[in-house]
Amino acid sequence: MKSHCSSVIFCAVALAGNALAQEPSLAGRPVRFVVPFGPGGGGDTVARVLSQKLGSALSTPVVVENRPGAGGTLGTDIVAKAPPDGYTILLGNVGPLAIAGSLYKSLPYDPVGDFAPISLVVTYPNVLVVHPSVPARNVKELIVLARAHPGDLMFASAGNGSSTHLAGELLKSMAKVQMRHVPYKTAAQAVTDVIAGHVNMYFSSVVGALPHTKSGKLRALAVTSTQRSDMMPSVPTIAESGFPSYEAVNWLGVLAPKGTPKALVDKLHGAISAALKQPDVQARLAEEGTIPVGNSPEAFAAYISAEIRKWSAVVRESKASAD
Repeated sequence: MKSHCSSVIFCAVALAGNALAQEPSLAGRPVRFVVPFGPGGGGDTVARVLSQKLGSALSTPVVVENRPGAGGTLGTDIVAKAPPDGYTILLGNVGPLAIAGSLYKSLPYDPVGDFAPISLVVTYPNVLVVHPSVPARNVKELIVLARAHPGDLMFASAGNGSSTHLAGELLKSMAKVQMRHVPYKTAAQAVTDVIAGHVNMYFSSVVGALPHTKSGKLRALAVTSTQRSDMMPSVPTIAESGFPSYEAVNWLGVLAPKGTPKALVDKLHGAISAALKQPDVQARLAEEGTIPVGNSPEAFAAYISAEIRKWSAVVRESKASAD
């Protein structure tokens, strides 16, 4: 029988060389990890925890690059237009990927068509907090109060069309009540005015609200996820409080530009999945009130599409706009 290789050794070397050539590598230059928000926030922390592990797994530095602006759409657009070579990835967020398409008359990118989803990384709930002067100890009492005084109760948000805004609009819609929305430029400003009693309530991050609920400056009524937060185990969910289908969670995931080779997407996905299973990563993410997920690129793509459908309906009903 005629052999295609002159020797067993030559064949082995050739096969090994082919395997190495097919194995994708990002070593050689740093990977840009674009975070479409400023430094210091929860999303930035998640990115920095992840970047350290990815750098080790990929044998190349993974550098976090904060590119805030326009509700996260500026940094998101940068990645949409980056070369699809695996050297630029995005920390995607519910705002610029699932909400902005309905909120703005036009976007410079397509939230679905311009990206290659890699993995959903974490989800995290908000918590509905009220000023102590509000005579409601739970969501049911709050709804009774809102129905008795239509339009009198005010809820703050971190900006028109933000997740903190739409969490309130979703509750309004499901409870069929009237409450006034008061947008602020930042979450810090919103919390400050609720603590001061200028506004009645706010859908805060759990981490941001915790010190104020412990000190008695704010009262926590319910969290927005379908399961209770480990950081506030005694606080029920809105779903437990008479609205079983209510869910309004924030989420963060990693995406690459459309056209990134599947081999590189799979390599990045494997590195992210491995990182999320490490105990030190899980502990650090828990400190931020987030829940590690880690799913397939296909599952993440389906999740984004479902979130777009959900929030576009809320934006349409609330008539929210960022233009």
